[in-house]
Amino acid sequence: MTAPRALAGPAQAAPALDLGGRTALVTGAAGGIGRACALRLAAAGAGVRAVDRDTAGLEALAEQAAGLPGRVAPHVLDLTDLEAAERAAAGVDILVNNAGTQLVRPIEEFPPDAFHTLLTVMLEAPFRLIRGALPHMYAQGWGRIVNMSSVHGLRASAYKAAYVSAKHGLEGLSKTAALEGAAHGVTSNCVNPGYVRTPLVQRQLADQAAAHGIPEERVLTEVLLRDSAVKRLVEPEEVAEAVAYLCSPPASFMTGASLVLDGGWTAH
Repeated sequence: MTAPRALAGPAQAAPALDLGGRTALVTGAAGGIGRACALRLAAAGAGVRAVDRDTAGLEALAEQAAGLPGRVAPHVLDLTDLEAAERAAAGVDILVNNAGTQLVRPIEEFPPDAFHTLLTVMLEAPFRLIRGALPHMYAQGWGRIVNMSSVHGLRASAYKAAYVSAKHGLEGLSKTAALEGAAHGVTSNCVNPGYVRTPLVQRQLADQAAAHGIPEERVLTEVLLRDSAVKRLVEPEEVAEAVAYLCSPPASFMTGASLVLDGGWTAH
């Protein structure tokens, strides 16, 4: 009988995340989760291509990042330009597909052009960005793809046909990239937050109030946080820490996964 292995000594503190020499691309970087992710990765030493169509927001981000170990380079881009999106991802070591938008309408009232645009930005553009990033990642035998999904990648909500469809599709794309990338040292994972304190969530309040027929001040507690055990919004910096973890050495065996930060929503 094999003797049991001796217990390890006192746990050592994990080393600080060091992404020096790595290049990261973060979409939707001008605000909210994207801004927090860009700043966190730059703080770890990565050079960050900050992608957004909001020029002023990107300039403010670059100013905020001044003095961090990694440089943040603004890259103005509309992700509906899919060819440009694919080109923008060439040569990156870390890809954070974060950009998103939202429209709350019943299906029978949902504008088909809005449905198309939302899926272009939130599903087809991530595919093109991954496609553009993989050759370099494969060539060097290392890469990290982090897809900003949502609790809506795992659960559906009424009146969000396009958003739920896009996030469910992103989950499948992420898993496929994980299976294909494993032999090349590339991981692909989703991060699945609940409602985050971002302008995107703030803009939902009026739409949700109209859709549910209740005053706007009741939307947060009675709709957005109804199924969450923790009755608060997630902070963008909390999501950014999850992204940073997925880029760290201890997460090298984690791929094809969905890292949930939903305050217990999916525990029901």
